[in-house]
Amino acid sequence: MNEQAVIHGCLRKDPLCQRELYNHFSPKMLSVCYRFSSSKEDAEDMLQEGFIRVFTMLHSFAGKGAFEGWVRRIIVHTCINFLKKHKKFNESIGLELAEELSAKEESIASIMQGRQVIECIRSLPMGYRTVLNLYAIEGYSHKEIGELLDIAESTSRSQYTRAKVLLEKVLIKKGIIADTTAEIGLLSPAQ
Repeated sequence: MNEQAVIHGCLRKDPLCQRELYNHFSPKMLSVCYRFSSSKEDAEDMLQEGFIRVFTMLHSFAGKGAFEGWVRRIIVHTCINFLKKHKKFNESIGLELAEELSAKEESIASIMQGRQVIECIRSLPMGYRTVLNLYAIEGYSHKEIGELLDIAESTSRSQYTRAKVLLEKVLIKKGIIADTTAEIGLLSPAQ
């Protein structure tokens, strides 16, 4: 069954089409949720809430752009709402540590795909992790992130800068990258 037929079936509340849509997109979307969550259980909860929103908002999909992108955007927004609802976004690091972090604009980027790197990202404080995911991986602007998270654009920028520095320290500590001043090019927004 093609994507358009599945969408139309879901609009008619056909359980087979709903199952097919879920089965097709859930593995990719679970990985999105996993990057925002602190646990497998939270990621699964985010995914379930996200698909409930996908099915209830399906009538608003205008057919412009990729359907997968539309689903992904709903899942990302659901993850953010989940973090806000459960007050998980408020986790942060102390100012003492933040002050000792100085940003280097050279490091990390080319290895973003690895499971070890994703685990290192997941070890960051929730605020840092969320901004890093939204900016570097999902491609949101700092202005969009500020609006989405109810923070100032400048806060998004500073959280991102601190997240990069802390991530670099974690990657060095775990031996994933070398502690050098070699220029690798730090995380840039998704294209």
